[in-house]
Amino acid sequence: MLGITKLLCGSENFGDSRRYTHGAKDEKYGVSRGKGPVVVWNCTNTCNLSCKHCYADSKHCQFEEELDTKAAKALIDDLASFKVPVLLISGGEPLLRKDLFKLLKYTRENNIRSTVSTNGTLIDKEVAKDLKQNGVSYVGISLDGIGIRNDAFRGVHGSFDKAATGIRNCLDIGQKVGLRFTINRNNYDQLEDVFYFIKEERIPRVCF
Repeated sequence: MLGITKLLCGSENFGDSRRYTHGAKDEKYGVSRGKGPVVVWNCTNTCNLSCKHCYADSKHCQFEEELDTKAAKALIDDLASFKVPVLLISGGEPLLRKDLFKLLKYTRENNIRSTVSTNGTLIDKEVAKDLKQNGVSYVGISLDGIGIRNDAFRGVHGSFDKAATGIRNCLDIGQKVGLRFTINRNNYDQLEDVFYFIKEERIPRVCF
């Protein structure tokens, strides 16, 4: 990940200490001495949207060959033994896993910092509270445009409004949250509107 803010401003930002530790570039796999790498786990292929750019072939159905709770906890045990500092849980839509909060709690108990990458449409006030209470350090919510442009890309009408509400619900309780925006030829003309949205909603972090 390239931190443009750090490059342009020379400032210290959230997560920099894990990405830019002195000497990490000289270590095998580019991680800090004595620590494993940051791990991304696509914990499910089930999803409630149908995005044009989906790399996971996700669908709104249950998949049989996914790790159950016991196997998922065993995976987290392994990550802890490898001294993995951060587990980024993605999908599909991770909030569709019925045991997600159990796994987030277990991740915290193993001293691994968890982050969640989600489409944000399922984050009501209670879900936002559950994410914070289970130690999630950051929630990244993906959008691909504003309003109907996002909905057309995501394949479900109303998904923009639900994701925007998810962002607000996180902000309201102090859950760290940010926007993820994949720039492509279908939406690059929306960048100005996206920046306006970020400013109006006071979203503190965005990844392009």
